[in-house]
Amino acid sequence: MNLPPYQNFPELISDTLILRQIVKDDIESLVEISFYNALPALTVEDAAEMQERTNLDYQNGSSIHWGIADKKSNKIIGTVGYYRGFENRTGELGCVLKPEFQRKGLMTEAMKLAIEFGINEMKLRKIGAITSRENKPAIQLLERLSFVKAKDLDDDEVEYFFVK
Repeated sequence: MNLPPYQNFPELISDTLILRQIVKDDIESLVEISFYNALPALTVEDAAEMQERTNLDYQNGSSIHWGIADKKSNKIIGTVGYYRGFENRTGELGCVLKPEFQRKGLMTEAMKLAIEFGINEMKLRKIGAITSRENKPAIQLLERLSFVKAKDLDDDEVEYFFVK
């Protein structure tokens, strides 16, 4: 099993996107989509602190968090990553995309890259995702990517697992 941290932060590339490490210059553009433990960032300072914590999680080997960058501009338009450790070769995939980039197939593309990496490089056997029962676009995204509903959770959430 090949888990974080890696000698070189993995960069994943498709025709239109690059999943890459988030750097200090990206932070200001991430405020509206920065979350840590389900809490949103309200300021640039909050987003910077959240990214520091995410970087520590990566260094501790319990997550990997990519910025989703537009390949032409290299600007971050969203994030995707594995969170909450990798016990039993399981990863929990989470994602967020800036509203102006939604409904264009970009998150589908980013998630496919992350799923491929999880299976082929990290050797994960199971990939899960949790979302609100009310988040119909997220549920449609997961189902489009071959995730199946596993169970309803407390607090209006539902859990899905990727099936090859």
